[in-house]
Amino acid sequence: MELYRKEEYYKIVGICMEVHRILGGGLLEVVYKDALEYEFRKHNIPFQREKEYNIKYKDIVLAHKFYADFIVYEEIILEIKASKDIIDEHIAQTINYLKLADSDLGIIINFSKKSLEHKRVIH
Repeated sequence: MELYRKEEYYKIVGICMEVHRILGGGLLEVVYKDALEYEFRKHNIPFQREKEYNIKYKDIVLAHKFYADFIVYEEIILEIKASKDIIDEHIAQTINYLKLADSDLGIIINFSKKSLEHKRVIH
């Protein structure tokens, strides 16, 4: 079976690997986000950073919103972490973001380890 959005997925992960190779682990998430923004622009990859989504509950929109770290190629949610591991809570959060954004593919990237850690999340 062919991976969904395979080409885009590999481009995104490849760019993340480049950022990790240069910066290493142990920095704050915002530093990696800044570097990714630079790389996405350099490679002409369409993205939005900190895209805001409303949360609907019954017949209202809640006061608090959620912000996806990046939306890449107009639909892929890219969540950036700088934590010990990618944990179940990160996966659950990304699944919720996919539902709210009406998207099918999320990628969680963890920059804090010696090797870049990444996980595909399909909804």
